[in-house]
Amino acid sequence: MKKYVVVGTGWRGLMSYIEPLIRDFPDCAELCAVCDINGKRARFVSEYMEREIPAYTDFDQMLRDHRPDVVIVTTKDCAHEQYIVKALEFGCDVITEKPMTIDDQMCARILETEKRTGHKVTVTFNMRFMPFYVRIKELLAGGILGDIYSVHFEWLLDTSHGADYFRRWHSIRANSGSLLIHKSTHHFDLVNWLLDDEPVKVNAFGTRRFYGHTREERGERCLTCPYKGTCEFYVDIDTSDGGMLKKVYRDCEDEDGYIRDRCLFSDVIDIEDTVSVNVRYRRGAVMSYSLTAHSPYECMKIVLNGKKGRLEADNAFNVETIKFYNRQGECMVLDRKHVKQLPGGHGGSDPALRRNLFRGYTEDPLHQMADTRAGAMSIGIGIAANKSMKEDRAVYLSEFLGDFYPEMEKPGKEPDKQ
Repeated sequence: MKKYVVVGTGWRGLMSYIEPLIRDFPDCAELCAVCDINGKRARFVSEYMEREIPAYTDFDQMLRDHRPDVVIVTTKDCAHEQYIVKALEFGCDVITEKPMTIDDQMCARILETEKRTGHKVTVTFNMRFMPFYVRIKELLAGGILGDIYSVHFEWLLDTSHGADYFRRWHSIRANSGSLLIHKSTHHFDLVNWLLDDEPVKVNAFGTRRFYGHTREERGERCLTCPYKGTCEFYVDIDTSDGGMLKKVYRDCEDEDGYIRDRCLFSDVIDIEDTVSVNVRYRRGAVMSYSLTAHSPYECMKIVLNGKKGRLEADNAFNVETIKFYNRQGECMVLDRKHVKQLPGGHGGSDPALRRNLFRGYTEDPLHQMADTRAGAMSIGIGIAANKSMKEDRAVYLSEFLGDFYPEMEKPGKEPDKQ
C-alpha cells in the first residue's frame, strides 16, 4: 500500500487522480491529503468525495505531516518544477501531468534533482495508451514501413476545444509556456514514441490572428460581458459541466482571483493560436507539424513515409482510419471504425494509464510509461520552437539538454545515418 498526496485540485487533479484513486484503487493506494494554493478548492475535494480528506495550502507542511511515498502534481504547468523538486528532495517519487515543465531552466532543475536524489519522476502521456495510437505503434514496431523517412502531423482544435485554452490560464505564456508546451507536448511525445527516436534540431513559426485582441466587442469575462447575447463563444460558467465549473472555479475566485471564463479576446493573451514546426530526428527522419486552435472541425492527421511505403492515419468526424500504401501503389485499409466513448476519460486511455501507475506493471513491451528523458524530449521540441520563433533561427535541443545527455547532436556535427 503506497501513500499518495495530490498538489493541484483543479479539474484534472480532481477528476483524473483524486476521484479514481479513492474509487478504483483502495486496495493498493491511500490518498492521504491534497494541496492547492486556493484553500477553498482544496477543501471542496472533501465535499465532492463525501469524505474527509486533509486539505492544505502549505505543500511543505503536507509533506511533513503525511510523509507520502508519491506526490502527484496537477498544478498549473509553470508550478510543476517547484513541486517536483521539493518532493524529490523530501524523498518522494513523483507522478506529474504533462508537460513536465515549461522552460529549459526548470527542466534542468528537475533532471539534476532526480539524478542527485535517486528518486523517480513519471510523466503521464495518456496518448500512448489510446487504442488508435497503440495500433499505429504496433504496426510500426512490426516493420510495416521499415525505416521511416518523414512525418507530416496536423492537429486541428475546433472553436470549442481550442477556444477553451484561451479562456484559461494556458493563454498566458508565463503559465503554460504556450500551446507548443502545454498541448503539443502530447503530440511531440507521440511522434518521438512512434519513431522510437529523439529530436535534434527545430525550426518554427507561429502567429496569433484569431484569439486575443482581435475584436472590440468584448468584456472581461463571459459571466458579465455586455455582448454575451450575441457572442458565438459565450459559455455559462454557472451551468457548464453540470455546474462543476462553478463549484471548482467560480465559487473559489475570491481566494486567488482566477477567472475560468475570461474573454477569448482579452489583451492579456500572449500565446500563438497557429504554429508550424519542423523537426529533424537523430536517425535522419524529419517532421512537419502544425497546430491550429481555431479550426471549424476537430481532427488529427498523421502521415509516415518509409522505405516500404506510406501510412496515413486520421481521426475526423468521429471516425478513425488507418491506411497503408505499398510501393506498388496499392492501398490497404488497415482499420476504420467509429470512435467509442469509453469510460474514464480520453478514450479510455486514462484508466489504462492509471492501472500502470497505481497497480504497477511487470512488462512494458511498447514502452508506454514515460520517464524524465521522454518528458524532456517532448517539451524540448516546444522549448526549441519557442526559442526559434523568438530568435528567428533553428535551435538544437543540445543547447539546453546537452549537459544531461552529452551524446545529443551538437551544431556542426553530421547526423547519424539510418
